[in-house]
Amino acid sequence: MTPTVLILLGPPGAGKGTQARMLEEDFGLVQLSTGDLLRAAVVAGTEAGKQAKVVMEQGGLVSDEIVLAILKDRMAQPDLAKGIILDGFPRTDGQAAALDDLLGVAGQKVNAAISLEVDDEAMVGRIAGRYTCAACGEGYHDTFKQPATAGTCDKCGGTAFKRRADDNAETVRERLNAYHTQTAPLIAYYEGKGVLKRLDAMGAIAEIRQSLGTIVSRVAA
Repeated sequence: MTPTVLILLGPPGAGKGTQARMLEEDFGLVQLSTGDLLRAAVVAGTEAGKQAKVVMEQGGLVSDEIVLAILKDRMAQPDLAKGIILDGFPRTDGQAAALDDLLGVAGQKVNAAISLEVDDEAMVGRIAGRYTCAACGEGYHDTFKQPATAGTCDKCGGTAFKRRADDNAETVRERLNAYHTQTAPLIAYYEGKGVLKRLDAMGAIAEIRQSLGTIVSRVAA
């Protein structure tokens, strides 16, 4: 069985992280974040990881070639047999084409690029109210998702929480504008490939989970 390859697209606050964790639970897929991959490769001391470490220590941006090499190494691991959810890569149509080439060598392909579509102004309110458990990273929100017991994380029982300094209305609007500008070519790329799926992400978490599950069930290899 060929591993399923999903790409989740969506602006900050669209729920990519939450839904990716649910897809992991529902389908046995593994979420791969570019940042996590880079850090893990550096710690592991792989050849690509050593190259990334030099660039990162100099304060530079890791090249697409290095990111793809690290992704290739990671995709060869047995825990990814059912498939992956890519988060944070690709970010450009050039990266998307390079990813297609990498997958093609392994006899794989992007099964679906799922765009979580949201209302920008609603996103401002959604992001400005979010916070996470300082211990395990579980996400919460002042309005939409509070802990069952006030002040105590549902997942690990931690009692310390934190908010990102840039989760304020002005910064959020800037990040949303940047997302739309940068991602428009990527959406067009996958639309041209016939694998783009658009999903209204303004509903309840459970409803979005169900809709995503339907999409994944249809495209899974």
